[in-house]
Amino acid sequence: MKTLLRAFPVIHGLMAILFACAALMLTLIAAKVGWLAFEGGLNRGAALQIIEAVGLLAAAVVALQIAQTIAEEEVVRDAHISGPTRVRRFLSRFLVVVVVALAIEGLVATFKAAHEDPAHMLYAACIVLSAGALLAGWGFFIRMNRHAEELEPEAMEEAKREDTKLK
Repeated sequence: MKTLLRAFPVIHGLMAILFACAALMLTLIAAKVGWLAFEGGLNRGAALQIIEAVGLLAAAVVALQIAQTIAEEEVVRDAHISGPTRVRRFLSRFLVVVVVALAIEGLVATFKAAHEDPAHMLYAACIVLSAGALLAGWGFFIRMNRHAEELEPEAMEEAKREDTKLK
């Protein structure tokens, strides 16, 4: 069983590398889409291509942030998410990226729907509402988690010390 537990940081490291590779590929695709838009001239079609490139870059940021979070929390720190402080930190790092990416994707979908097919506006609105609901739920979680953190102030101090070690 201990051998299996030792394998988890290696597996997490591989997952972080794969997420980073996905981020790099999405960035390259976004750059290509942007370059093709630039070559095609400054028109409405180019604007839609640039909006699509922005959506791809938002997905790349999410993938890269997930890679960084996995690498720092599971490989470098070898953190075990058991206390409220750890859970809040891990979820906060992840959710801030997801909420921002969803908000950007909602804006991209709104622009695309406005220019291409207004029937897709409901889809765009659902994405924006989902981002808002996720943000509200995250805020509620942090508010409720704050009381649990007060019960273990030593965990907060340990987390702060780990932050200075990584820098």
